[in-house]
This record gives sequence, structure tokens and C-alpha cells, in this order.
Amino acid sequence: MKRTATPVTWLLRFVAMAVVFFLVWHYWPAKKVESIQSSDGSQIKFRTQGDHIEIYTKQAWTPFFVKGVNVGAALPGHDPGELPISKDKYMEWFKQIQDLGANTIRVYTILSPSFYQALVEYNQKHADQPLYFIQGIWTPEDELIEKKDAYQQDIYREFQEEITYSVGAVYGAADIPERFGKASGTYRYNAGPYLLAWSAGTEWDPKMVQNTDALHKDKTGYKGTYISAKQGSTAFENWLAEMLDHLAVQESQNGWKHPLTFTNWVTTDPIKHPGEVLLQEDMVSVDATHLDAHSWSAGYFASFHAYPYYPDFFRLDQTFMDVKDKDGSVNTYRSYLRKIKAYHKGMPVMITEFGVPSSLGIGHLANKDRNQGGHDETEQGKIDASLLQDIATEGMAGGIVFSWQDEWFKRTWNTMYFEIPANRRKLWHNVLTNEQHFGLIAELSGKDGPLKIDGDPSDWKALKNDDKMTLPGTYPGFKSITMTHDEAYVYILAELEQPFDPNKQQLNFGVDTLPGGNKHAKELGGVQLDEGLETLITLGKDGESQVKIASNYDFHTRLYGNQYGMLKVKPEEMKDDSGIFNPWKLSVGLQLTPPDAAKDFPFEDVPAGLLKRGTTDPASPNFNSLAMWEAKGNIVEMRIPWMLLGFTDPSSLQVMSYGDKGGKMYATTTKGIRLVPWIANRDGSGVIGLNSSDGVYQVSKLPIYQWAPWNKVQYVERPKKSYDLMKKAFNAIDETAPTR
Repeated sequence: MKRTATPVTWLLRFVAMAVVFFLVWHYWPAKKVESIQSSDGSQIKFRTQGDHIEIYTKQAWTPFFVKGVNVGAALPGHDPGELPISKDKYMEWFKQIQDLGANTIRVYTILSPSFYQALVEYNQKHADQPLYFIQGIWTPEDELIEKKDAYQQDIYREFQEEITYSVGAVYGAADIPERFGKASGTYRYNAGPYLLAWSAGTEWDPKMVQNTDALHKDKTGYKGTYISAKQGSTAFENWLAEMLDHLAVQESQNGWKHPLTFTNWVTTDPIKHPGEVLLQEDMVSVDATHLDAHSWSAGYFASFHAYPYYPDFFRLDQTFMDVKDKDGSVNTYRSYLRKIKAYHKGMPVMITEFGVPSSLGIGHLANKDRNQGGHDETEQGKIDASLLQDIATEGMAGGIVFSWQDEWFKRTWNTMYFEIPANRRKLWHNVLTNEQHFGLIAELSGKDGPLKIDGDPSDWKALKNDDKMTLPGTYPGFKSITMTHDEAYVYILAELEQPFDPNKQQLNFGVDTLPGGNKHAKELGGVQLDEGLETLITLGKDGESQVKIASNYDFHTRLYGNQYGMLKVKPEEMKDDSGIFNPWKLSVGLQLTPPDAAKDFPFEDVPAGLLKRGTTDPASPNFNSLAMWEAKGNIVEMRIPWMLLGFTDPSSLQVMSYGDKGGKMYATTTKGIRLVPWIANRDGSGVIGLNSSDGVYQVSKLPIYQWAPWNKVQYVERPKKSYDLMKKAFNAIDETAPTR
């Protein structure tokens, strides 16, 4: 008798088939990635061998030099914790990264499920040349800095939980609940076969490390299943051994082993910098050689974030001036690499962050002009390429450039106190904040591209009428003045009555945003204003073109003079309507004195308001990404960074006030910008413009350029000129050549 299957039977069959399908689909990437099985049954694709990394390919172990890019989690208008990047955007980036010649992506933390899905799908389509990745694991960084104790129970537990989630996310076996500022969701794509290594932690706060070591001297000699702390290790190193061992145990349960490392940086490296001035930069070490990886056949290596400009010993320490390039110039960065490699003898050392930004603003000065900023895109690319060559020449296991894309949410030490409110930093692009411009991919403001600074007004015609304003009224010497703006700049198009000749004239635009400021100044040619100017834009010969700031409004002097006492403040310059406009400056080094410093060190600053003449058209042979103005005939076109005009947050119309609250500067709301144009003749015949019937020019009667606050941004994405230069640099390195 033939039996008919019951509905329950069919359901069980369907479930069984679904399970089989899921298992095949989930583990399919492993079938497409060549690996070798270790003695304990684990799969291994990468391992450490001596002082380098090796990859298993074509049934043999081959040296593998990591050529990588650090990929951030944010897009313009977003914080990284919002995880706004889509699968399609990742797929687009992966192609560009592979075309760059990179073989590795490094990420700092668990990303959204779309990242791992995109990586698996991209690599399945490029099975002959997949992109590998290094998975970072983010610590409870803020809590570590605040509580200064890595063994504090909540911190300890939270980091271990993050490690568990990270392993689950990579192997597609995690359901991560919603957590503020962190990734969550269902992870079902197994990216483990494409993993190159694990990198646990962040740049360690030296005071936290020192305090952890002092509080827990009994924490030593940890013996783990795979990772242990050697005799002589510190309490914090013991903590790291515990965390890496927890990571190893979690991964081994997924049938794989990958090389392990923890993030470190120059500030907490294990070597001494006798020429470093600031004691905090050499107060404590976190030493990778104090940990032992046993029964972990994939191995363990040291890694460092290492930039050529920080800390200051890179340009000051005589003991790091012992290595010279072929041209005879001292290369302190190569000296550092050589010393750090010698310390970790027999162990791979990878530089997991290096690079310089393509920003107008500068944060630190460096040997060989490898400064933290002040570079156009071409200069950025040349320096990044030279740093990569230094890394390869000195025998590192790899170099991972920082970063893939620009990130608007970033802050830096010498502009962060001028960005008010700080939580809106992501909604505008501060050209003076160097940290926002490290990318090989430019994330530009909405009109930086559609409007090209080239002296040609034709692209302005494409703007909608409600997106620009031609200033009403009559301005002697000018036929018309038109303004617009975006997330980074105020744009001005001026059509003059006569061609502009910088050898014969200076072109000036006073900017009024608040009551107060300079109503008289030498630049005004004896004219008195009824309302003062906060800033002054001057265009002229090379070196003359710049934005200046009223002396009593000058952020730089008020912060480092009035508040910190590091600059001499002239009382006459702090009076309203002083008649003095100061050059815009940024600090690049604070005044240091014992006991915080080894010796007295002077305050340092650099010009920040200089305006380069050129074109922002990438197709032009004269392209300069830092060009701010150009003139052709009687057309003058310019873009001025918001902060140079006194703005602390243009998205909410916030400008710096003249006053202080509680000893600190604060922001206030502006109605907009009044523009005061005039032309100064060099032949002594006075100025064109600023006419008045009673001897006082009526600034208060001028039209106000206004805009609505914004909470969403427009942006333009394109590869920088540095992308092409790094492509040549990556392709010039043989990734299979053993390190020196």
C-alpha cells in the first residue's frame, strides 16, 4: 500500500532542505578560497613567518606584503555610528580599491551587515584576486579614557562582548541587538575566508595605561589557551593577553585561525625617544614582545599607527637623524621604522596607519615638509607614496594608508574649540580641520565640482536663481557681485568694470556678520564705516591674497593669548574698532614647560588665511585642490572657507561672538553676511568704492546674504590626484617579495 506524506512530513523535508541550502551557501566562500588545514583541523590562509606575513596560495606559502587602505564608517552628514554606507557604495569602493593596487582593506570596528555581504559577493566575482581585510575591534575608548582602568568591570565585560560579536559578524553567525553608535543586525555572510588578520583595540591613552599598571600590579602572568603574558609583562599587557586569547578561542570555534595583533601607536611604543619634549608621549610602553602566541599556528605580529609629524621628536630628536635618503636629506621616519623593527626582531611589524592630509589647515610640522596638512592633492600623493616606500624599504610587513575617504565628522586639536556646536561638525566641511581631509577619495562639499574656480562664470548660470544672490545696489568699480554657498565655502563672483591687474590694484571684500568690529583701518583708505567688519578678504599679488581677522575678534589670539597665556596680547588690539586686521593663524605647537615637558618649548603657529590663486578644475593641468581664487579679464571668482569668515557652524548660522562666557569663547547666531567691496589702487590715487555723502559709508544699509539652516548635506565624491600617485606606488611594490 502506497503511503501519502503528511503535511508535517513535507514541512520537515522543507526545513531539512533549507538547512542544507543555508549550510552550503554559508560555507561556500571557504570552498572558493585556497587554504591549508593545520594539525588541529583549523583552516589557515595567512600566517606569520619570521618577520613577515605569508599567504597560502597555489599549494605553497608565499611572502605577502600588505598594501592596504583604512576604510572609515562615515559619509558626509553622518557620524560613523550611524553606519550610512550602503552595499552598492561598498561594491563601488571595492572596485576602486582593487584598481588602486591595494590587496587589503582595514576596518576599525564591526560594520553593518551590508559590508560583509558586499565583500563576500565582490570576492566571489573576483575569486582569482580577492580583496582581503583586517577586522578591527573597537574598545570602550571613552570609558577607558574617563575611568583610566582597563580592569574596571563594565569595560572588561563590554570589550569581551565586542570581541564575541566581531567574530560572529565576520563568520556570518551573529544577531547583534541595537546598540547606540554601534553596528547591529543579522549577519549571515561568512567573510571569514577573506580575513587576513584581527586587530584588537585603539590608540591607547598613556595615562590610562599607566594608571591601569599602577592599580593592578598583581595582574601578571596570564596563561591562556592560545595567548599568554610573558614574565615581566605589565598589568595592561596582561589585560591585552586575556582579550586576544578570548578572541582566539572564539575564532577557533569557527574552524579558522588568523594572525593576531593589537593596535598600537608611537605614543605607547616600547622604544625611547630621548628628544621628545612632552613627557606624556614617552611615559609608558605597551610592548607586543611581552605577549606569547602558542598553539596558534596563524601567528601574531606587532602593528603601529605611525605618522611622520607626531609626536614632535620626529623633527627634534637628534637620535632619529641618523638615516639619510639618496639625496642626502635626513629621514627621521625611516630611522623610526628601522628602530621599531630592530626592537621586534624576528616578529612582523606592520604600519597600519600612515599618511598626510590634503587640507588648507596644518596641525603639526614635520621633517621633510611631511606636515599634517597644508598640502594639495598632488603633494599629498607624493608624500603618501614616499612614506609607503619608506615602509617597504625598512622591511615592514605592510603599510595601510590612512585613509580611503574623507570624513567630515573628524576634529583636530587646533580647530575643535572653534567648531560650535561640536555635534553639528558632520554637517559642514571645515577646510581648516586637517583630520577631515586624509582620504584618497575626496568627499567634497556640494558645489565643489559643479562650480569650478577658474575665472569663467558660465557654470554659475547653471545654478538656480534661489541658490544664488546677485547683490542689489550700485558698487563703484563693479558691474555685479553674485554670492552662493555650500557646506565648505562662501562663493563670490565679481564682474569688474575694468580687467583686474594685481600689479596695479588690490581687490578687497570686507565681511560683516555681527555688531562690532573694525569701522576704520588702513586698508579702508581713510574711510569710516557705520558698522564694523569682522574679517577682510584681500586679493592681490602672490603672498598678498589672504583673509585677515579683526584683532579683537581674532580666535587665535583670544584662545592662546587671553585664555592660555601663550601669546603676548596687546591691549590696544583687544579694543573694539582697533583698526587692526591680523593674519589668520593656526597653532602647530603649544608652549610647554616642566613638569609636563622635559624642557621649555616655545609656542608655534603658522599662517592659515593665505588664498592661493589657481583653478579647481581637475581636468586642467594647472589644477590645485587648494586654489581659492582666479581672475580672467574683468571676472574674479573665489571661494572662502567658512571658518576664515568667523563661522563656527554655518549649517545653523553660528558665528563666534566677541565675548566670553566662563572664560571660554562662545557662538551666537548671525543674520547673514554683508559684503563690503572696494578696489585699492597701488598708484596712491585712493580707493574705488566706499562712497558716501557724509563721510561715513553705510554698511548697515547693504543687503544681507542669507540662507536657511540645513540638516542634510549635498556632497561630491571623486578620486583625488593622490589616488593616482598611490596607485603607482602600490603597483611598484611586489607583494610577494620577502621583506628585508
